[in-house]
Amino acid sequence: MKKLINPTSVSAIMNPVLASTKYVVDNSKRVKINTEKIPVFAKTFTHEHKKHWFNAAPFDFTHVGKKEKLHFFLMFNSMSFSYWGYPKWIVDYQGQKLDGSWAMIAALQRMIVENKTSLNPSVFANLDKEKLKEILRANVEIPLLDERLKVLNEVGSVLTRGYDADFGNFVECANGDALRLLNMIVTQFPSFNDVSMYIGKKVYFWKRAQLLVGDIFQAFDARGYGDLKNVGQLTACADYKLPRVLRELDILEYSKELSARVDKKIILPHDCEEEIEIRANTIWAVELIKQKIQERIPDIDSIHVNDHLWLASQIKSPETKPHHLTRTTAY
Repeated sequence: MKKLINPTSVSAIMNPVLASTKYVVDNSKRVKINTEKIPVFAKTFTHEHKKHWFNAAPFDFTHVGKKEKLHFFLMFNSMSFSYWGYPKWIVDYQGQKLDGSWAMIAALQRMIVENKTSLNPSVFANLDKEKLKEILRANVEIPLLDERLKVLNEVGSVLTRGYDADFGNFVECANGDALRLLNMIVTQFPSFNDVSMYIGKKVYFWKRAQLLVGDIFQAFDARGYGDLKNVGQLTACADYKLPRVLRELDILEYSKELSARVDKKIILPHDCEEEIEIRANTIWAVELIKQKIQERIPDIDSIHVNDHLWLASQIKSPETKPHHLTRTTAY
């Protein structure tokens, strides 16, 4: 089997997400973290909240084998971004009307059940637009359909050329190191390399890449493909749902002008300073929450706080604040 890299030549690196986003937090003009609210929220976090977000999925995946499961998370994280729109993209599956990530999972579950196509990366590499439209069929066309196809084609091509169309071979090249795996993903799959520039400094977010690594670790219960060290260095995944929840908890505070733009659903351009500040402060708010929780529950990592907040974002009420709107493949 041909390998694109020599795994022994890639040493585990420090996750640059925390350091680079700290620069943004220190210089933010429109978003601040209210540290006084962090202990209040941290007290509500219990051992029961330490669970993988996927455990709440309204589907039965017990019939899916280990390799299929791994390829499922790869396909899901390759396309899991920018679901918002008017009207919403909604998948009707087995009597359930689902949107967002649950809708994507439903579409992929439907694909598996209908045996419309394979989860093998060699299929991703040659997938065309009409086939993907069929897989993701819903009440309306999903936003950024062409971009989702491009990501799948890219990922499938890399794995087909260098790893015998097997993401398991790719994961094994990380030698059980979450940071090495993260670095491999953003290096070899350019569409996962989620980086911005803020006041002349490069800022790493790596939202989808970190989520993919965290999903592998948690979905396989830290065994097999999920037997990864350095998972504690992964950060929160800066999307549009987490900052909305943190803002409702008064942990994130927006300037008057930014609050008005978000509440009026005015689109923030990708890579604008406002968007970067929201994302960076989200990461550090979760980091500070994690540190506070660890005083009581030492084995809590940022991925656990991340998943708990994301699941909270799925609970909708009339009081729910809008999330910021940015059209991007990053999240």
